[in-house]
Amino acid sequence: MATTTDTQMRKLLNDPEAVVKESLAGLAAAHGDLLRYDAGDQYVARVDSPRQGKVALISGGGSGHEPLHGGFVGLGMLDAACPGEVFTSPVPEQMLAATKAVDGGAGVIHIVKNYTGDVMNFKLAAEDAADEGIGVESVLIDDDVAVQDSLYTAGRRGVGATVLAEKIAGASAERGDDLAKVAGYARQVNDRSRSFGVALSSCTPPAAGKPIFDLPEGEMEVGIGIHGEPGRRRAQLGTAHDIADIMVEAVVSDLGAASGAKVLPFVNGMGGTPQLELYLLYGEIERGLREAGLEPVRRLVGSYITSLEMAGASLTLLELDDDLVELWDAPVHTAALRWGA
Repeated sequence: MATTTDTQMRKLLNDPEAVVKESLAGLAAAHGDLLRYDAGDQYVARVDSPRQGKVALISGGGSGHEPLHGGFVGLGMLDAACPGEVFTSPVPEQMLAATKAVDGGAGVIHIVKNYTGDVMNFKLAAEDAADEGIGVESVLIDDDVAVQDSLYTAGRRGVGATVLAEKIAGASAERGDDLAKVAGYARQVNDRSRSFGVALSSCTPPAAGKPIFDLPEGEMEVGIGIHGEPGRRRAQLGTAHDIADIMVEAVVSDLGAASGAKVLPFVNGMGGTPQLELYLLYGEIERGLREAGLEPVRRLVGSYITSLEMAGASLTLLELDDDLVELWDAPVHTAALRWGA
């Protein structure tokens, strides 16, 4: 238990082992108009679910990345979210319970970040749901261009495109599109998105009580993962201008969008970076994108996929078309994202 004499960890905790359950209870207490919390199976669901005839969207993963995913449950995004323990995949029983709770007869989409535990457990849950007559489409998110394989993945990691896919596919489901069409939009977002992150500090999981890696003063981890996995390299800490150029080059070169393409840059804080710095960084990123011949027409700036209190930021770039813009602009009302509703 954290005390006032702790020197390694200063966190607002009761029992570190209960942090996820207590946080979810607090989320439901703060946003009871939007979602409900099932403490037995540990998931959160839209308060008005199941919605008959509507395709349902579910995502999940380890906690510690808030507001992902529970903060995106509500109108125009997710119908349910399955949080595991900190940096630990949820179990198939959670996912199955959530799937059954929000199934309105039109099928369910699982949006799965490409981490080994998430992929395996969502697959098992989808098979169990199929045995109970629920149609499930699984969409894999693997947008991180920093490394091909990491400690937690085979292939690219799933990061910022998760939020964009949840928003755009959620809007598709909300307007009444069928299962195949909603899943198609989610896959299209993943295919047209690239992400890259930089860490300026480590973070401290509550149960561990100490930082998960050591980052010497004056250095940054270039291409960091959201669980603290190593990136491409360690480098001397640069200016925001320098860091923006690294991020823009990484995502633009991999995405390969044509000159003049319309894009949505999503500048995400890792949990310990203030908005003051994120907007400063965004200005540098928009400069870099325009110099690369791309046209930002929609934007998102804020801490939406965090790594506890890690300092740093990531850039996700989505190449847009008219359909995606329309779905992005559609109303959304969740704890963490809301407009037009």
